[in-house]
Amino acid sequence: MRTPPPQRLLALAQLSNSVGDGAYYTTSALYFTQIAGLAPARVGLGLTVGWAVGSLAGVPLGRLADRRGPRGTAVLLALATGLAVASFTLVRDFLPFVLVACGYAAAQSGLAAARQALLAGLVPARERTGLLARLQATLNAGLAVGAGLGGLALHAGSRSAYVAVFVVDAVSFLVCALLLLGLPRVPSSAESAVSAVSAASIASATEGRGRLGGVLRDRPYAVVALLNTVLLLRLPLLSLVLPLWITSRTGAPAWLVSALFVLNTAVVTLFQVRAARGVTGLDSATRVLRRSGWVMCAACAVFALSAGTSPWVAAGVLVLGALLQVVAEMGQSAGSWQLSFDLAPADRVGEYQGLFGTGVTVARTLGPLLLTWLLVEWGTPGWLLLGTAMLAASYAMGPASRHAARAGEVSRTRGLTPASVVTPRC
Repeated sequence: MRTPPPQRLLALAQLSNSVGDGAYYTTSALYFTQIAGLAPARVGLGLTVGWAVGSLAGVPLGRLADRRGPRGTAVLLALATGLAVASFTLVRDFLPFVLVACGYAAAQSGLAAARQALLAGLVPARERTGLLARLQATLNAGLAVGAGLGGLALHAGSRSAYVAVFVVDAVSFLVCALLLLGLPRVPSSAESAVSAVSAASIASATEGRGRLGGVLRDRPYAVVALLNTVLLLRLPLLSLVLPLWITSRTGAPAWLVSALFVLNTAVVTLFQVRAARGVTGLDSATRVLRRSGWVMCAACAVFALSAGTSPWVAAGVLVLGALLQVVAEMGQSAGSWQLSFDLAPADRVGEYQGLFGTGVTVARTLGPLLLTWLLVEWGTPGWLLLGTAMLAASYAMGPASRHAARAGEVSRTRGLTPASVVTPRC
């Protein structure tokens, strides 16, 4: 009850659509193949194309949130996501499926960027990482509840049960839109600029941060986003790679796959806020990223040790690896959240978050193919190579973020001269 209303509404909006998403993620693959009648290979291709389009749409939709206001943009994109989910229930052929998948992924990517811009406009900078940690914990709790609902639909196995899941997900985004609409309005970048800086000053201030090409011309920030994408390769581990590794390379029981997922969700729900508590600036963010890099490297080595052992030894080793992995995940999340906000210009948070958020879609699109070959096919050397890459990316975040911070400071120093400041009217 002590949480201020904007934070509470943001958390409720996160809980709403995460419950729907949890049910959708659990049932969508079987719905598309068994109910809609699409071939599994075509489902995979359609979703890959959809998320590729989504990764490209994040930046322009984030820029739209900056220019038109993040609250209204987030509300519209939440409604668009719900409409796309509902449209899946009408799909019977491949081409309509691809078109709906593209719309769904684009709306999801834009919604993520707009919500980050909305959060930045409502919450002081020193409180953002802590709030994002609470939202991440809420997300995991909602996904767990949604997965339970999806499990009921899987048990029923009927078309009506699957359709009910999609309806629940669509309604969850409608509720999310209504909750976001209840938040205070955040001025657009144009409105904020007019009240403080002249148009000439804006052009000068943003020239050094790639105004003509937008965030894509801001190379220092793009490097940080690229390094974060390497760290996000952990995303397919739990959902795809570890299940394949457990069933093909170890003697551990297959039910351990579900147990490790529950373990990850529970730990993030309970401890993500605590893991982010000390992350308050660039220095603390890069420190936690370096520590998390070592923990992730250790997790990869432990996973590699699970091959060729007895079933119960393998199970114990896998649980230890999963614990190390989730500790690294929480640290990497907290550190990257801090960097993504601190290094973005205050009037272009949505656009910059759109680029930073593409790391998730890239990791989920290319990660399964890369990690399946690297880990399941190559085995122990692949795990060690992945751990080394994670550690190297974690250490590279320090100099990369400092360079991006210096580039941003130079841009602001050159652009905001005393003569360019508008004198307030009485």
